[in-house]
Amino acid sequence: MTESFPDPGPDPGNDVALYVHWPYCARICPYCDFNVVRAKSDKDVGRLEEQAALVKAILADMEAQGSLTGPRRLASIFFGGGTPSLMDPDAVGRVISRARALFPLNGPIEITLEANPTDAEADRFAALADAGVNRLSMGVQALDDAALAFLGRNHSADEARRAVAVAGRAFDRLSIDLIYARPGQTVDGWRAELTEALDLGFEHVSPYQLTIEPTTAFGRAVARGVWTPPDEDLSAALYETTQAVLGRAGFEAYEVSNHASGVAARSAHNLHVWRGGDYLGVGPGAHGRLTLGGARTATVAHRGIGDYVSGVHLGASWSERDTQSSRDAAEERVLLGLRTVEGVALANLEVLGRAPDAEPLAGLTADGFLEIRAGRVIATRTGRPVLDGVLRALLI
Repeated sequence: MTESFPDPGPDPGNDVALYVHWPYCARICPYCDFNVVRAKSDKDVGRLEEQAALVKAILADMEAQGSLTGPRRLASIFFGGGTPSLMDPDAVGRVISRARALFPLNGPIEITLEANPTDAEADRFAALADAGVNRLSMGVQALDDAALAFLGRNHSADEARRAVAVAGRAFDRLSIDLIYARPGQTVDGWRAELTEALDLGFEHVSPYQLTIEPTTAFGRAVARGVWTPPDEDLSAALYETTQAVLGRAGFEAYEVSNHASGVAARSAHNLHVWRGGDYLGVGPGAHGRLTLGGARTATVAHRGIGDYVSGVHLGASWSERDTQSSRDAAEERVLLGLRTVEGVALANLEVLGRAPDAEPLAGLTADGFLEIRAGRVIATRTGRPVLDGVLRALLI
């Protein structure tokens, strides 16, 4: 029976979520700009010792941050990376148990773990479910072997199909990621790929447009002219195809790049973050947002694994700790909240001096990019595809 996680609505209240960053990957994808390292063989004693030390540091960091926040109710847990499905299931269980002990619960919570659809990782899914994970987010990325090879993935389309089937037996809740706007991709090809993906059986899908970051292998290749991303018109057509195919299948775009088959299928953890809720970030390079001493505080952990482990040991896991001004906090809330169908409270824009009857907000609503409804500012169907531009106009 699927667990139910009631949606608390736009106000995250005093609850705190937990984000755990596991930086190891079997392969570094050429489009990835996250804080990741190449995992060596399971027989590498030094790497195994490093991972054991990292788990201890993550547990200690949770304890230390918990002492700062005080008794807060736990909203959700998210294991990201990197590839946390490479993490020892016993270690995953220890983190979950410690989080439950540190922060009281009010019923069941969503516990998500990111995974890749390789046969080797699929063999661990049952153990991860036994450890307490109840939602899997799988990086399928494509159902075409040539596209997967281009994206640097270490799985095939057939492996992805098998892994999704295995995951469906281990987890009631399943999400997949897909990447579009790949070079050479056509609207018809993407429509067919999306249609095939819908047959896999999942409740949530995150289709992302391929983003070229300058510091990545793809960024360097594009800068050298090795290949060229799709132009704006084709990218827009691929976006509209995504909305149409998923919409007809009953998937609501509750956030710009996230679609769910009903309210219960939405990501509780991501909504908590987009709504401006507090969350602990533990693990190398993890970001967090905490209310400390009455002030919204942005935290960033040391990026290097060794630096993070030694920092935790010395009582200083964060490389950055910045107290946000009311304006900074409101701007961040707008940037995140306008990505969702529920939008953001008008009060956040008023903190920034944006009144409904004055520019730029008045112009953006008159042009149909934004609407104001029940005290909230919401991006319209017209505004969501060009949200980056809308936000620039709104916040500059």
